[in-house]
This record gives sequence, C-alpha cells and structure tokens, in this order.
Amino acid sequence: MKKKVSKAKHPKATQVPNPPPPDNGSPIPTGGPQFAQPGATPDPTKFVLKHGSDSGAYKILDAQKQNPRPFPIVKGRDEPIVKLEEAFGKTGAQAVAAIQRAGQIVFHAAGDTGNTRGPRDQDVVADKMVSDFNEVDPETVPSFLYHLGDVIYSFGESEYYYDQFYDTYRSYPAPIFAIAGNHDGMVAPKSTATSLQAFLENFCQAGQPPHRTPETGELLRTAQIQPGVYFTLEAPFVRVIGLYSNCLEDPGVISTQGGQYPYLTDVQVTFLQTALARIKKQKFAGAVLIAVHHPPYVAVNPNNKEAGNHGSSPLVLKDIDAACAATGVWPHAVLSGHAHNYQRFTRSKDGRQTPFLVAGNGGHGITALTKKSQPTIRVPVDQSSLSDGTDQITFDSYDDQDFGYLRIVVDPKQLRIEYHPATDGQASKSPDDSVTVDLVKRQIVKYQVLR
Repeated sequence: MKKKVSKAKHPKATQVPNPPPPDNGSPIPTGGPQFAQPGATPDPTKFVLKHGSDSGAYKILDAQKQNPRPFPIVKGRDEPIVKLEEAFGKTGAQAVAAIQRAGQIVFHAAGDTGNTRGPRDQDVVADKMVSDFNEVDPETVPSFLYHLGDVIYSFGESEYYYDQFYDTYRSYPAPIFAIAGNHDGMVAPKSTATSLQAFLENFCQAGQPPHRTPETGELLRTAQIQPGVYFTLEAPFVRVIGLYSNCLEDPGVISTQGGQYPYLTDVQVTFLQTALARIKKQKFAGAVLIAVHHPPYVAVNPNNKEAGNHGSSPLVLKDIDAACAATGVWPHAVLSGHAHNYQRFTRSKDGRQTPFLVAGNGGHGITALTKKSQPTIRVPVDQSSLSDGTDQITFDSYDDQDFGYLRIVVDPKQLRIEYHPATDGQASKSPDDSVTVDLVKRQIVKYQVLR
C-alpha cells in the first residue's frame, strides 16, 4: 500500500527569511562559511517567484539539434581538489579530527532536487535529511551533502536559486557540494546567460573570500568553494571524484568522444586519470566514489527497452573504464542522478562487485519505470543488454514511487550506501534498501557494525 507523505513541520520562528531584492546584484562578504539558519522556520507553501511554463522554450529546443556545450576548464591543475576541512573554514581541522576519532564518516547524496511547481516535494526530502542531524550518537551525524546534479530547473537560472536551493536547504547545517546536471548547464532560448553561469557563481568560488550570493536573499548559506565543475572532494575515509556530463538530456558526455565533439576537450579524462593515479601513488585505502549526473546504467523493462524517460550513458562508462584500466584503480561505487527515481545495479567484472546507484528522486518529479500497460520489474534481474561483454550487470533494487536520498557511511573497512524514501517520515531511520562493499575485497558483503 502506498505510504502517505507527511509534510514536515518546523516550529514557527519570529522572522521568515525574505527573498533576494531585485536590485541586489553584488556578493555579500561574510566572516567565514555559513550554513543553516539559527532558528527553524515554517516550510513555504508556494514559491516566492512563480515559475512560468517552460513548454515554449522546450518546443524551440526540441526543434533544434542540441549539442553539448564547452565548459570552464580549471587552469593550472590536472586534478582540482577541495578538502572537506576547507569548506568548514576555521573549524575545519576540528571537524575532520572529530570524524577521525569517530572512525567513520557519514554523508548524504541526492540528485534532481529542483522543482518548478512548488516547494513541497523538494522540502520533504530536505526535511528528512535534516532530521538525520538529530542523532543520539554524534558520530552518526552527517558531515555534508553531495548533490548529484540538476539543482535548478529548467535552465539553471539564477532567479530560481532562492526557491529551489537556498530556501529548501535553509535548515541543513553542513556544507553542500555539487556536480552540475544537464539542467544546470542548459540555456533557455534567447537567454543572455552563459552555460553554467549561476552554478559557477553559487558552487565554484574557490579562492574567493567567504560570501553570500545575491540569490540567498537574507538566508545565511555562503557560496561553495569548489574549484570547478569537475573536482575531487577529499574527506576522511573517502574521496569523491565528480564529473560534469554536460547539458544534453541523453546521453551524458565527459570528453570529445573520440573526435565526435572536437570543440570539447578531454580535460576530464586527464583529470580522472590523474585523480586515480594519485590514489594509487598515495596508497589511499579509503572508499573511492565516482559521481556523474548521467547514469551509466538505466534499467531495461520487461519489453527489453530502457525504462522511464532517460537512457543509459555507455560512452561515459567507457571513458571511466579507460581511465581506471590505465591506472589500475577502480571505484568502489558510482553515484548518479538524472533518471527521476531510485535504482541500484551491481556490476561484476574481473572479480569486483561494484554498485551503480541512481538517486534522481530528490524532489523534482518521479518517473515510473514501467507504464500501466506493462508488467512491473521484479528484481533482482539480469540486465545482459547493458553488458559490454566483459561484465555482468544485475538490477537489484528500485523505487519509482517515492522521493528520497542516500545516506552513506564509510569506515576503514567498508562502504555502506543506504536509500531512505521521504515517505517513511522523519522518525524512521531504517533504510528501504542498502548495499555494503568490502573496501579491500571489493565484494558486496553484509554490513558489520565495527563501533
């Protein structure tokens, strides 16, 4: 039976944050990084700025041949890096030391959170994530959120950052990192904005003094200090290698694709190889995650067709595989968004079992994997049509009915990825699905409570 979504209710505060004034065009300096508001406020019932219909814009775009767009290259560094402690500012060393003492790190991941119709669906996910900070054991409190792309719909416009991002996460008391999704990089017809412009201003402010952007209004969260749209996030026990898979609906693109897109570059392939080679050189023993918005795998329905509205991106996987083979370093898991549901696969290759997860149900919309006239997919099921001939792909679990997010736990021996639907409510801390990987054996195992 379908569970009813219970709308999270915050206690009333004396002041509700105001939207950004129309003439506020300059960054606002702050004394350091800032995250959540000091007091809880009620969830909004509607957007401050009503989102108009994008149907006209999509008609124009659909009539044109769309191509991926050039993206900004980080100069002078093959591997742009941001360390978790840097995002915390002066308290960073203290925050990292606490994680080390705990013997594990906990963080969130979610994608496709922006909503054009209203705040309810995105807020119910954010509220449940915020509830994870109310833990009896402080060592299980999340350290950050890693956004898997499509922060803003439909064309990454700066004017929607307040409603779709800052207001939604006003109570999230930790840093938020992000890779850009296709909608973050898309540009509406006749727009004077450049691709990724607002994303860069709100997430890629490395080297700049801590500041709030005009999009925050009176909310406190400062712009993130990522070095670019592709970067390595270093944290205790884990490294997350984030890739930008460009602005097409399908498929994702991270390279020139062997000359198919000569106006792009292979800088992300170099970045990925450099990041993996450094892991090998430093003998990093923690979890290695690759995050890319367009999923390498999307489920195939019983009629042997790709399920839902989005397809797989096998050429992205081909680029990832080439970099991994060249360095001899493979990820323990791959995280994506884009498809508006939750999906989990296992790739078995060369003795490794690697989970590939899609978490694209963070608030934008839900897409069923099968139509009413089709039989539903019973899992686990072999997905041989997704194999490259050297591996075996199994579709293990999915949720195409609910909004939700991932809670990820990493300790020195294992990586655990949990899926939590928002419909379970804030009082439930039991995941509806989970997978655990032994970091050394690279096999899926039963989770062991080590603490």
